Amino acid sequence: MKVSIVIPCYNEKNTIVKIVEAVRCAPVENKEIIVIDDGSNDGTQTLLRDKLSGTVDQIIYHPVNRGKGAALRTGFAAASGDIILVQDADLEYSPEEYLVLLGPIISGKADAVFGSRFMGGRPHRVVFFWHMVGNRFLTLLSNMFTNLNLTDVETGFKAFQAPLIKSIQIEEDRFGFEPEITAKLAKKRCRIYEVGISYHGRTYEEGKKIGWRDGMRAFYAIMKYNCCR
Repeated sequence: MKVSIVIPCYNEKNTIVKIVEAVRCAPVENKEIIVIDDGSNDGTQTLLRDKLSGTVDQIIYHPVNRGKGAALRTGFAAASGDIILVQDADLEYSPEEYLVLLGPIISGKADAVFGSRFMGGRPHRVVFFWHMVGNRFLTLLSNMFTNLNLTDVETGFKAFQAPLIKSIQIEEDRFGFEPEITAKLAKKRCRIYEVGISYHGRTYEEGKKIGWRDGMRAFYAIMKYNCCR
C-alpha cells in the first residue's frame, strides 16, 4: 500500500528542510512525498531547488500564493498513492505518528482519519487560549450540522483513501478547506475516525499564519457546505 504525503508550503524557510527530513524518516515503507510551494517569497523556493529537489518525488510551484486549499488541490491531483496524507510544513504535526494516523485506514475500518489535538495523552504545547476557544466553537458548530462528534475539525493532520479524496471537488482556496472537507465527507456518509496526536504549536513570531479572518471564513464554510448544498 502506497502512501502519498502532500506537503503544502508557504514561506517556511526555517522548517521545510527539517520537515522533509522527518517525513523521509517516517515509519512508512512505501511512500511518495509531494511538496507544493504556494508562491513562497522568503527563500523557501531556493531551498527546495538547491537542497530538496533530489530527496522528494515531486515539487510543484504555484507562481503566486493561492492558499492552503489550492495547494492541496494541486497535491491531491498529483498523488499516485492508495492513501493521501496531509502534512503541514511547519513542524506542528509529527511524521513519527503516521502509523497512528494511518492505522484505521490500513485496517480497513476508515475512509478518512483526523488527527485530534484534543484527545489522547500525547504532548501538546500550550499556546493560544482564544485559538482553542475558536476551534472548539467551530468544531461544535460543524458537528451540529454534520451530526458527527469530532473534537478537532480544524486539525491540519488528516489522511484519506485516495479514490475518495480525489472524487471530492475542493472549492476553498485557504483554510476553509477543513470545514468544507468535513461537510462533504459527512454528506457521503464516509467512515471517519479520530486519533489522538501530539501538537507542537508555534507562535506568530515563529511563523504561525492562521488568524481571525480565517476563523470567519471557516464559519462561512460551515454554513455554505452544510446548508446550501
